[in-house]
Amino acid sequence: MRWPWWEVDTSADGIEWNGEVALPTPADDGWSGGYFRTRPAEETLKAGDRCSVGIPAAVVHVLAVHHFDPPLETGWLPRPGTYLDVLRQGESYDAGLEEQGHRIDPDGGVPFRLELLFRPFAFLETGDEVVDRDGRAWRFDAPWHWTPFDGEGPSAPSWPLALLFRNGEPAPEAVSAVAAATASGSHADELGRWVELTRAEPVTPV
Repeated sequence: MRWPWWEVDTSADGIEWNGEVALPTPADDGWSGGYFRTRPAEETLKAGDRCSVGIPAAVVHVLAVHHFDPPLETGWLPRPGTYLDVLRQGESYDAGLEEQGHRIDPDGGVPFRLELLFRPFAFLETGDEVVDRDGRAWRFDAPWHWTPFDGEGPSAPSWPLALLFRNGEPAPEAVSAVAAATASGSHADELGRWVELTRAEPVTPV
């Protein structure tokens, strides 16, 4: 179909795009995991037909975030500067699959709306170092990936947490934010809320 939201990138080096995008039908592999749908339905369309295309409301969880500087040359404009790899609600990451999920360009011109429902450990940044209730020091590498400095178990810190390091000595407001966010609750609570929303298994370090 003629894609209404992108323009041909005439400056792309060695990439020519004709302005068309192929959408799968229910008979194709990957259709159930895709997001775009047409009205009338894809399988009823024939060459020359007009249709509406959009994304029905869906809950997804972010598997990875990719940043590109400079933006990628794809053959169309706008050139992607960020991609989100997302999985549908109920779909867990499978390391045995070569391709899984769907890629979204949040600034790619397609007029969809993203609404953040939950970001686990939103009060922390990758690389933060904290000390927990039991006096153990930890590095936060990802929502479900904590590295204890003593190399022992358990695999997650006990709340409340005190922020020790964030690209150097942390700002007082950052220290206060972490203390307030972890004054109640636990790592297990964050995990439980994420699982409730995604209905998936979290990606944990091997």
